Amino acid sequence: MQFYRAGELVRAFVISSSLRPPANGKGSLGTPLGLHDIAEKIGPGQPPGMVFKGRVPTGRHFNEFSEEENRANFITTRILWLRGLEPGVNLGGDVDSHDRYIYIHGTNHEDRLGAPLSAGCVLMRNLDLVELFDEVRTGDHVWIAE
Repeated sequence: MQFYRAGELVRAFVISSSLRPPANGKGSLGTPLGLHDIAEKIGPGQPPGMVFKGRVPTGRHFNEFSEEENRANFITTRILWLRGLEPGVNLGGDVDSHDRYIYIHGTNHEDRLGAPLSAGCVLMRNLDLVELFDEVRTGDHVWIAE
């Protein structure tokens, strides 16, 4: 994922997107394409690796879960909840990214970033996400492309 300011590359991050092909439809488990904005920023001040359930910190770091539990992809550190901005593409009806709970969030599988990994969200290294979270604002645009 790359971030530009005034047409110049500011920062690039290693990410993972969906295990499935990109898709905007409800139930597709694909990462939605197109123009989004950051609708909500969740989790400021939480320690890197904090696990979230239902967008609420659990009070536990992913290392505190069993090996079996850690096989799942946890939502960790911070959440940038995306809202689609293109009606019929990623906004409204069965293609609404916000209603699909599409986030940019941290992961407990940082060693697997760079390869398809998620169920539709964009996954990042926890410390990279803290940096990004502090840099962006609600309403900032996010372009997701193949």
